[in-house]
Amino acid sequence: MDHSKAPVLEALAAYHAEHQTSFTPPGHKQGRGADPRVRAVLGDAVFLSDVLAVSGLDDRTSSHGVLAEAQALMADAVDADHTFFSTCGSSLSVKAAMLSVAGPHETLIVGRDAHKSVVSGLILSGVRPIWVDPQWDPELHLAHPPASESFRTAFREHPEAKGALVTSPTPYGTCSDLTAIAAACHEHGKPLIADEAWGAHLPFHPDLPTWGMDAGADVCVTSVHKMGSGLEQSSVFHLQGDLVDPHVLSAREDLLGTTSPSSLIYAALDGWRRQMVEHGRALYDDALSLVADVRSRIASIDGMHVHGRADFCGPGRAFDMDPLQVIVDITGLRISGYGAADWLRQHHRINLHLSDHRRISAQFSHGDDERSAERLLAALEDLAQHAEELRPAPEVRVPSPAELRLEQVMLPRDAFFGPTEQVPWRRAAGRVSAEMLTPYPPGIPAALPGERLSDEVLHYLRSGVDAGMVVPDAVDSEVQSVRVAVEE
Repeated sequence: MDHSKAPVLEALAAYHAEHQTSFTPPGHKQGRGADPRVRAVLGDAVFLSDVLAVSGLDDRTSSHGVLAEAQALMADAVDADHTFFSTCGSSLSVKAAMLSVAGPHETLIVGRDAHKSVVSGLILSGVRPIWVDPQWDPELHLAHPPASESFRTAFREHPEAKGALVTSPTPYGTCSDLTAIAAACHEHGKPLIADEAWGAHLPFHPDLPTWGMDAGADVCVTSVHKMGSGLEQSSVFHLQGDLVDPHVLSAREDLLGTTSPSSLIYAALDGWRRQMVEHGRALYDDALSLVADVRSRIASIDGMHVHGRADFCGPGRAFDMDPLQVIVDITGLRISGYGAADWLRQHHRINLHLSDHRRISAQFSHGDDERSAERLLAALEDLAQHAEELRPAPEVRVPSPAELRLEQVMLPRDAFFGPTEQVPWRRAAGRVSAEMLTPYPPGIPAALPGERLSDEVLHYLRSGVDAGMVVPDAVDSEVQSVRVAVEE
């Protein structure tokens, strides 16, 4: 296929060149109706390119096939059989993938380190999850992706399961052995969904971890806005093989997606695919070289340890890792990651990817350069020199791996939609959670609807909030009280 083409971008250019006049949405009419104060911030180009996908980019019947051609080019670029664009983020895409594999009251095997969007999918669908535990590192207090043998065991114990879902890479950049997990699924004739929200870049350089399609996954969900050049909310899901019907997957996406997709997001996805096919190898040559130097220089700062393969990969740990996620342990500075992240934003206007009680993380991509790297390094050196101002680090009562794992006693859907009450957190132990309690980022719930709460997890969340943890999806984001199911 001709990857010099960008059908969506070309259709936008034609729309402008033809001076078309729209008597359709959007109501700003190419920006003419937009408040000048808004245009001064957003720019005129945003409004000029914000047109309908149908009767805008394409005609009334989509006879030019603009979107279909763009999706076919994306599939060809990554060796998928089918590709679908989503303008509602991977939070929608992963739900569509789940619903294409399992329906209400059916069973899906899911890694317990799944993103909250997966849990939302379980709540909406009524799918019954069979949880596969991550590989917990008790020294680092970090969850690595589940082992392939855990999925094999789950299929042996639950042969009725319709398929499996694994998150890889994690927000910390650690990766599963997707090839082995796909093989475990296929031994039972069941599909594997790979939530690769953090892996859109993986197909485009051989020194990055193997991506889902190459590993044999049946559906891969990628957030192009996270590691690619897509606008926020841009997501793509890819399909291969015959274990998931492409028409079913498309129908599930149509059920959940918007009927007013953003041409801006489509255009950015289209342009990113062309950029990666034509220049991806060279761009990631540069990015990987840059990040190797950054890692080395951060490691030389007193009190900072940069996690690498020796920390994250090996037996009982992750299978691989993405070096572009620079995870820095700052326990040597005796300060918390939460405090460090806030200090760096306040004093250096540096926004970090994620932070926890002992780590900070900088996400690099092909968009970084020497200038952005030097700003980060200068800020981290300054942080080390001012660490005394942030001491002592607030104590976060992180439970042991066994104590973090809660018992699922109700379907997530039943707990979420059933009768509930709000109780003080000190009285919530032993009750069944009716909400997600999710430290964010990275967005992996500590407690799910339907799980029985424990003192250990509640004290972890409360001490975490006091230390700077954010739990935005709770009814009470301070976790002074918790929403629980009313059990008969």
